[in-house]
Amino acid sequence: MSSENEKSSEEHEQLALIRETVRKAKVPRAKPRTWRGAALAKELPVARVVVNKGSLHLDQFFDYAVPEELDESAQPGVRVRVRFGAGAHQVKNGRREGGRLIDGFLVERRATSDYSGPLAALADVVSPEPVLGPELLGLARAVADRYAGSLADVLQLAVPPRSAKAEGRPSPEPLPPPAAPEPGTWTRYERGPAFLESLARGGTPRAVWNALPGPYWAEEIARTVAATLASGRGALVVVPDGRAAARVDAALTVVLGEGRHALLTAEAGPEKRYAQWLAVRRGAVRAVVGTRAAMFAPVRDLGLVVIWDDGDGSHSEPHAPQPHARDVLLLRAAHDRCAFLLGSTSCTVEAAQLVESGWAKALNAGRDQVRRAAPLIRTVGDGELARDEAARAARLPSLAWQTVREGLRTGPVLVQVPRRGYVPRLACERCRTPARCRHCAGPLEAPEQRELHCGWCGRGALDWHCVACGSTRLRAQVVGARRTAEELGRAFPAVPVRTSGRDHVLDSVPGRPALVVSTPGAEPVAEGGYAAALLLDGWAMLGRPDLRAGEEALRRWIDAASLVRGQGEGGVGGGVVVVVAEPTLRPVQALVRWDPVGHAQRELAERAELGFPPVSRMAAVTGPPEAVEGFLAAAGLPADAEVLGPVPLPVVRPGGPRRPGHPPPGEQWDRALVRVPPGSGAALAAALKQARAGRLARGGGDPVRIRVDPPDIG
Repeated sequence: MSSENEKSSEEHEQLALIRETVRKAKVPRAKPRTWRGAALAKELPVARVVVNKGSLHLDQFFDYAVPEELDESAQPGVRVRVRFGAGAHQVKNGRREGGRLIDGFLVERRATSDYSGPLAALADVVSPEPVLGPELLGLARAVADRYAGSLADVLQLAVPPRSAKAEGRPSPEPLPPPAAPEPGTWTRYERGPAFLESLARGGTPRAVWNALPGPYWAEEIARTVAATLASGRGALVVVPDGRAAARVDAALTVVLGEGRHALLTAEAGPEKRYAQWLAVRRGAVRAVVGTRAAMFAPVRDLGLVVIWDDGDGSHSEPHAPQPHARDVLLLRAAHDRCAFLLGSTSCTVEAAQLVESGWAKALNAGRDQVRRAAPLIRTVGDGELARDEAARAARLPSLAWQTVREGLRTGPVLVQVPRRGYVPRLACERCRTPARCRHCAGPLEAPEQRELHCGWCGRGALDWHCVACGSTRLRAQVVGARRTAEELGRAFPAVPVRTSGRDHVLDSVPGRPALVVSTPGAEPVAEGGYAAALLLDGWAMLGRPDLRAGEEALRRWIDAASLVRGQGEGGVGGGVVVVVAEPTLRPVQALVRWDPVGHAQRELAERAELGFPPVSRMAAVTGPPEAVEGFLAAAGLPADAEVLGPVPLPVVRPGGPRRPGHPPPGEQWDRALVRVPPGSGAALAAALKQARAGRLARGGGDPVRIRVDPPDIG
């Protein structure tokens, strides 16, 4: 997010000059004036430009004169270079003075300007390639307004960096529309064939799809894209990561053939990705699959937008104004009047709200299909662990050991661990009080082959004792993936053990017997499916201080369990999943019943009673305490707005981890939540944006950060 401290005195002087000149002018001039002797374009000599300055108080268009030599190339949508800052519009002795060259986009050519003074001329046209069309500009404006951000910041996300080599290569010729596909595995869903048929006829159905477990979801997405292309329209698919994109890419190649779709991911590299983006912009390719940034892909005649696994945190953009891919695609579906499909093996409360409101229809399978496709789920709670002291020490009760042994007879076994590493967190063995450093209160760690030390300041803690009960014995609060792999390797010495996590993510594993230890989200796909799975330390995910803790734990469990073989007809030869968590908890029960939709509906009903998102709209305001207090006092919030807080955020210790939106190390920041009922979200965003822009224009001191619809409001 852009910082308020990055304001420039040059920008303030330019704004003051523009305001003063406009105030003195009685009527706009018919033609722009620039320095002496400069020849202007004979028709439409004014270029309206959006400059690449993300500051909110500069969120407007600026007029520039079009020199005659740039008349042909300075067309709407092209990248340009302009003088911006103090003196950019001043003329002395026939020469322009001041200002510095920055990039921008030319959005419109006009005959006159509302600015009555002499206009600075366009310095250059960077490329004659029109990359910003009216549809993309309108979408970017809508996203900026929704998230209280600037148009320039959204365009930085929407338009990839230029590659001259890619622009110089011609795009392929567009292929004719394919034939409408067969329903395939969509016949497993009650409204599946009808959904495909509507897309092929040119309809605009909107659905929330609870996908069955198993490997078919990528092919099913590919068939929806093929049906949309058959109607002569384009399609856009957004997935959370490169592995999911590769699976949909392969499925699209099988269903559509080569050359009919583009893959937009960061792994492709800047030049290749820009070449693919240009092929989409030029209309040579009508279907796109990609990760988060692809949500802005300029697909021609857009007929369908698809988002897969909208609960994945990767869909939330970390850069200003921090939009979520789901909300951007909802805006596109409304603006372009196209079909919409939200799919996942789980279900978020936002997805449940789309169905509850009637905006979208549920696209589910019958319970018989669910029972055949899902594995058998068995639970292990704290009571059983307490009765099995040996299992407590190893975190694996007898049921888990038995499931692993039987599963290894027929294939690989997946073990999901909430944390990576060796022993990320430690606690007192007697009372479970977290072990903290006596110097900085940081968490104590015991990495592999290293002595006990603080994870923040690095000091040793060999003489540690519990401040609550005096015990000197430690236990693993959450054992990491590497430690778990080591324990299982000793228990099953003849079986290969593989790990998958942030440092090294496996895409797939063979169907041979093996133990695969993975952190959530990094589970590889097993050939033929896993024979069994263990979901360990469930309490660690359920105990997170977050409103979404239960929803997120269920999503992670279902994603892992979906990789296990289904029960099939009669429950013969199916896979087994053991979850180590309290069986009576709602997310655990939803997993046992394989009912993520019911869980989301109950969560939505509770949030409606409490006024929590997504039923309400909310914004987080963070910063130093005095700055937050002054900002809220000055902001013209809607009359129905409710301010919760402010409350202090945890202080980040020097050298400790820092997350986006949290204070710099050692500083004390507060956070206030501003909540409004349905229908007032736009007014809230506008009020916050106006207040922050005014603060920037006045040279406000301490930074205040705003995030609309924050993903974590624990």
